[in-house]
Amino acid sequence: MARGASELACRLAREAEAVCRHYLSNGRRHGNYWLVGDVANTPGRSMFVRLKGGGSGKGAAGKWTDSATADHGDLLDVIRGSCGFVDFHDVMDEARRFLSLPRPEPEPEWRRRHSSAPTGSPESARRLFAMSRSIAGTVVETYLRNRGITALHGIANLRFHPRCYYRPYDDAPTQTWPAIIAAVTGFGGELTGAHRTWLDPSGRDKAPIESPRRAMGQLLGNAVRFDMAQDVMAAGEGIETVLSLRCVMPDMPMVAALSAAHLAAILFPVTLRRLYIVRDNDAAGDGAAARLIDRAKALGIEAIALSPALEDFNEDLRALGVDALRTAIGAQLAPEDVGRFLELPA
Repeated sequence: MARGASELACRLAREAEAVCRHYLSNGRRHGNYWLVGDVANTPGRSMFVRLKGGGSGKGAAGKWTDSATADHGDLLDVIRGSCGFVDFHDVMDEARRFLSLPRPEPEPEWRRRHSSAPTGSPESARRLFAMSRSIAGTVVETYLRNRGITALHGIANLRFHPRCYYRPYDDAPTQTWPAIIAAVTGFGGELTGAHRTWLDPSGRDKAPIESPRRAMGQLLGNAVRFDMAQDVMAAGEGIETVLSLRCVMPDMPMVAALSAAHLAAILFPVTLRRLYIVRDNDAAGDGAAARLIDRAKALGIEAIALSPALEDFNEDLRALGVDALRTAIGAQLAPEDVGRFLELPA
């Protein structure tokens, strides 16, 4: 499938402007770029798609970056985000339809059993996570504590890799850095992807590289989960944002969707009755929250947005302190959830 996806992405890139006009119709061309609000086709100018360029690497045609969220990808991601697909097979089928290509013949079972895991696949993500270890006593723990995050219980979906490969987008040599490896899972706990955050070996900050966060595998609809949700759940974009809220609500099930586009597309457990949407204080966060509220309401799920005072809840935690964060969150929760989930000061 990886070879098929790569070939489709290249074919789409040759028709980048036509793809953008079709799937990102709320945008417009500006020089060699297509400008739009985000990958879900929201009006705006923060996301730009390169219409012309080389066949590979960072400057290739079809590559896009959202300056509001630092999300990036190719035109297959555009199709997935604008159409709201969850299953990547649907993305592939839609790309073939747009390009007027026939659907491929099914791969023989014997070949599927004996093929190696393609780079970026769920199997690659599972292998990476299996090679990682507990964060206890590692640079990951140091980094999180430097971010003000001290509630480090129940985070088995976060692990540490001491020498995780980092491949720049250009032809520069592959590097290795210590990294947080986060498991992206479905409702049943099956690992569908992984998220890597490369760190400076001191733990003071992220690694000094161009893109210290990257994801792999099947992300759409899935998330990095901290406890399994039943009737109440909180959902946010970033891992650190969600971990910051766990410092004052350690017993509320939470998920990190890893980007605004993925937050808007998370799947809901059938038992969910109330959803807290952990906003980032920017245009992308507003758009994701609005789409998520609409989806939740359509299913009879009460949706409540939790808003930070500053840019996000990790900034609130570090700048204002845990007591101020607790007070601010308590004022936004449903009354019945205050006693149930909000941790009282010691």
